[in-house]
Amino acid sequence: MFIQISRCAVSMSQTVASSSASELQEQIARKEAVVGVIGLGYVGLPLISAFTSAGLRCMGFDVDDSKVQSLAAGESYIQHISSRQVQDWNERGMLDVTADMSRLKEPDVLLICVPTPLNDSRDPDLRYVEGTAEAIAAVLRPGQLVILESTTYPTTTRDVMVPILEKNPAGLKCGQDFFVAYSPEREDPGNPDYTAAGIPKVVGGHDETSRDLACALYAHAIVQVVPVASTEAAEACKILENTYRAVNIALVNELKMLFDRMGIDVWEVISAAATKPFGFQAFYPGPGLGGHCIPIDPFYLTWLARRQGMSTRFIELAGEVNASMPRYVIDRLSEFLNEQAKPIRGSRIALLGVAYKKDVDDPRESPSFELIQLLKQRGAELTYNDPHIPELPRMRHYDLEPMVSQELTPEYLQRQDCVLIATDHSAYDYDEIVRHAPLVLDTRNATAGVVQGREKIRRA
Repeated sequence: MFIQISRCAVSMSQTVASSSASELQEQIARKEAVVGVIGLGYVGLPLISAFTSAGLRCMGFDVDDSKVQSLAAGESYIQHISSRQVQDWNERGMLDVTADMSRLKEPDVLLICVPTPLNDSRDPDLRYVEGTAEAIAAVLRPGQLVILESTTYPTTTRDVMVPILEKNPAGLKCGQDFFVAYSPEREDPGNPDYTAAGIPKVVGGHDETSRDLACALYAHAIVQVVPVASTEAAEACKILENTYRAVNIALVNELKMLFDRMGIDVWEVISAAATKPFGFQAFYPGPGLGGHCIPIDPFYLTWLARRQGMSTRFIELAGEVNASMPRYVIDRLSEFLNEQAKPIRGSRIALLGVAYKKDVDDPRESPSFELIQLLKQRGAELTYNDPHIPELPRMRHYDLEPMVSQELTPEYLQRQDCVLIATDHSAYDYDEIVRHAPLVLDTRNATAGVVQGREKIRRA
């Protein structure tokens, strides 16, 4: 693997501040450092894959004992990490998983990959970061490097995490006895072209020694390491990446609503605009935003701006547009059913896809849950199908009754009043869906290639 470290102006030998740093530097150089990953989900497991592939032994920590038991048994619960991979880690002795947080003293490096959601008032909820930092502080030993990977607002590492870690019983000081850095996770689930090891890693340190230790660690496993001047710069980098996407998606979502009213195909317009070889990047509309980053991160920035006495009106407007899309879809559904002299109440609606994007098993922040709730509130007889999610998972902000994925047979499709495509999985045969369903509401342009039965297709 080609490894590149960009802009590393100060060599490790110049920045080592203590014997603790020097010892850890040597362990990392010899690939003898044990890497602990806290949070064994969609970020943590790909990181373990990257480090074990590079020859570094890992420990996995999670408060969810079912995850620990699954991994110990060689079973993966994430689609793009196979059980065969987990079995290989176990067979080679490269992974030790536990729910015992007292063992956090054992790894030489700790990567924090825990959730950073929003609370009910859309303010940052750092309870998982704070709780993890407290657990580390209780057993912190000299020479450990702690790296936060969870997406958060600038200053979190320095002003929230470091003070908690420095409350350790031994009185260890950051930058002298232990080391802290921030490196934002970058994951694109379902995209085989980008694995954790193949996506450049931005790294900011609490101090130069912490930064350079973190850079040296990631350089073993990641294709390119990009140092920045501070943890704040690295935190801001992640927020910028996802706010950029959220704002541009809001733009095309708003244009979709306008062009629908004018009888213009927004997808055709985007496709035409994308032929311009400069100055344009294609973004696509949908039924709302999903995933663990784009629906959340911009609100971290607006919250931070309020603390600085500023308003981020542009970002907040984008959030309002994106948040309104599920209701727009339901309103369009109501119009199309009305053409058939049917109300939503009592109509049989099949929702296709509850994952937040195509070809993944990740339901986090999926707009499908808002669609389900709105349809239930309006009295629809609702069922769903998702080849990647056999049972509707419990979600933090939704109190939905248990549901299981229905088999997508011709008979099932024919019984529906409308099939609503919320996620455009590749596994779906859209010709068959349109052939058998009486009405199809497509929010993803998934039926663009369908020729027969186009009179039954509506867009939203």
